[in-house]
Amino acid sequence: MTVAIRVKHLSKRFGAQEAVCDISFEVRQGEIVGLLGPNGAGKTTTIQMLLGLIEPTAGDIEILGWDLVRHRTTVLQQVNFSSAYVSLPPRLTVWENLDVFARLYEVPDHQARIRELLEYFEITQLRDRQVGTLSSGQVARVNLCKAMLNRPRVLFLDEPTASLDPDAALRARERFKEIRAREGLAILYTSHNMAEIEEVCDRVIFIHRGRILAEGSPLDVTRQILGAAVEEPDLEEVFIHVARASESPATAAGPRPIQPPRAVP
Repeated sequence: MTVAIRVKHLSKRFGAQEAVCDISFEVRQGEIVGLLGPNGAGKTTTIQMLLGLIEPTAGDIEILGWDLVRHRTTVLQQVNFSSAYVSLPPRLTVWENLDVFARLYEVPDHQARIRELLEYFEITQLRDRQVGTLSSGQVARVNLCKAMLNRPRVLFLDEPTASLDPDAALRARERFKEIRAREGLAILYTSHNMAEIEEVCDRVIFIHRGRILAEGSPLDVTRQILGAAVEEPDLEEVFIHVARASESPATAAGPRPIQPPRAVP
């Protein structure tokens, strides 16, 4: 399977603080991979580097076979993202927002594409509403439309269902799996909803204090951190274990990093 994202020895420092420390991983085309960890683990910094928003201190990023630094424009034309924490211009209507982004991405026949996505995410009735008048859940669905405008081959989803009610979140997760199956894109997915990660993701990368603790299927990661005797994946227990261990004075350095099962050459 083709590698969509390849990260080698990636690090990022902010002054004396090392937010990301020598991480390496891959995401293959057609995979949904969860990037997990407590607050401050380095998830957002990693995604910002993958999107070219901040420059790494060290390491290499390849997306779709292109080096991100040398081929930034080519790469960014084929990726997109959605985040629960990014605002859209509130005085523009839903249609106007999507029209602006579609033109920026030079989407062919962009009006038809916008209509298709509004229908797909079940918000056609909102097209003439100003974004500032929408609920947080409605805005989340507009963001998902924006993220799919250019038919990306790589999609970054940062807490994409955080503002959705349970029914809307379920529908969104179904859409992600449908899109992956239909278009074969690679998705890097962050969430604090561990049941959601277990449902959606093929693999999980669990990071803490900027380092990879474990990598593999949800069950693999659970066993690597909690013990080999575990019979069912329980990422919520993993999350709680790591967060509480890092608070203990006896483990001030944090849990010991675990060698990922597959080395990146």
